[in-house]
Amino acid sequence: MDDGKTLKIRLTFSVILVGISLMFAAVVTDHWAVLSHRVEHYNSTCEAAHFGLWRLCTKQFYIQDKATKERSCGLITLTGDRNCSYFKHFSPGQSTEIFERTTQKEYSISAAAIAIFSVGFAIIGTICILLSFRKKMDYLLKPASMFYTFAGLCMIISVEVMRQSVKRMIDSKETIWIEYYYSWSFACACASFVLLFICGIALLLISLPRFPQNPWESCMDAEPEH
Repeated sequence: MDDGKTLKIRLTFSVILVGISLMFAAVVTDHWAVLSHRVEHYNSTCEAAHFGLWRLCTKQFYIQDKATKERSCGLITLTGDRNCSYFKHFSPGQSTEIFERTTQKEYSISAAAIAIFSVGFAIIGTICILLSFRKKMDYLLKPASMFYTFAGLCMIISVEVMRQSVKRMIDSKETIWIEYYYSWSFACACASFVLLFICGIALLLISLPRFPQNPWESCMDAEPEH
């Protein structure tokens, strides 16, 4: 590879590393969505919950008259007692009443499984691109770009599965939750999709051989790859 092409690859790889970091942050944290239920009486204890792919956390805090206008718990950032547990279908013996009661188990398992595929694709792509920096192994750039693209696609699919899970949970009459919002883990997942998908396509275009610049220049006359 010439110096210009190597520089482009290194810059693209740097952005990809940012996307991978955001993806790992989204997968291991539990702030994808925040739920709160209806408050029947003010000056009482309110319960809110936030969860991710693996764990559910609930928080109880005291709510006052002016804390909310929509008769919901409001922001979960308020101080209170926090209790976290892993989902029962991932860790037997743990309590996950929210998901067991609302039949969200299938959504949770699907989102987590797809996210694992995304992590796997990103790891394989990173191995390929690191090996491509060696002499005569730049042919690994093309499969690396495809792995990063697949990782981004898997992450956005996981995001959509989680979004549908939250939507069904709110719409269900069996739940006590009336209000929700997506938190920073959800934003990290969306940002990682954008970076991995775009940079994967860019890496593929960079790794392609140079096309003829003039109508009379044939592919055989193009500059050969080293």
